[in-house]
Amino acid sequence: MQFLTPPEQGWRRYVAIGDSFTEGMNDEDPQRPGEFVGWADRLAAMLHQESRQSGNGLEYANLAIRGRKLADVVERQLPDALSLQPDLVSMVGGGNDILRPRADIEALAERLEKAVIRIRATGADVLLATPTDPRDAPLLRAVRGRHATYTACLWSIARRHGCALVDQWGMRVLGDWRVWSEDRIHMNSEGHRRVALAAFTALGYSPEDAAWDDPLPPAPPLARAERLRGDRAWAKTFVVPWVGRRLTGRSSGDGRSAKRPGLLPLP
Repeated sequence: MQFLTPPEQGWRRYVAIGDSFTEGMNDEDPQRPGEFVGWADRLAAMLHQESRQSGNGLEYANLAIRGRKLADVVERQLPDALSLQPDLVSMVGGGNDILRPRADIEALAERLEKAVIRIRATGADVLLATPTDPRDAPLLRAVRGRHATYTACLWSIARRHGCALVDQWGMRVLGDWRVWSEDRIHMNSEGHRRVALAAFTALGYSPEDAAWDDPLPPAPPLARAERLRGDRAWAKTFVVPWVGRRLTGRSSGDGRSAKRPGLLPLP
């Protein structure tokens, strides 16, 4: 982790930008069927509680939209985020770019760094996150080298500009499929909860649950036939539609708007 020291009075205006990860897929909201919570919403709630201890509170906006590439994040979401005059911005993007056959990782890192410089010039703090390690992911392990290179770039960017950084690549628990949803691309509620605690730690706080990266208890072994049936069902349900969108130039975020486009106080 790359850590920050939180302001004495806590952060007051937090804006999250990014793609489906920051939008919160697939952390189902039990209070709003069909909607997602996600690590950024969970982090905002924790930051709000810290700010309240100083007699203040937190306003929070989430501009992230699923399927967005890094250009969309820094050219569309970032200007809207900065117009809200935040004192903390989380920016996580590039994952959808890395999946493209001709992805230029160095160019992605350069674009992200320029965005970080823009944010830091306003005086706001920045929270970044590395990709996860896709070593055992059936769809993503083919681009593991790209993930590793981008991760190294993010560490350098965070060091140069004093950003907090969540080291998802190094989180042991994220190597367990039980913290991922059925699509094997997005985390489930437990995965998002643990990343939120990691982010809270990177921002200089000590979470009540200090075991956020502890591995889950060992899982019972899965028979090979059962594993193959699961792989076939996953490919039919999730991979085929994903490939279809890529071939037709469509995105899962087409027609969607941000779930929390303006700063709103938390309860």
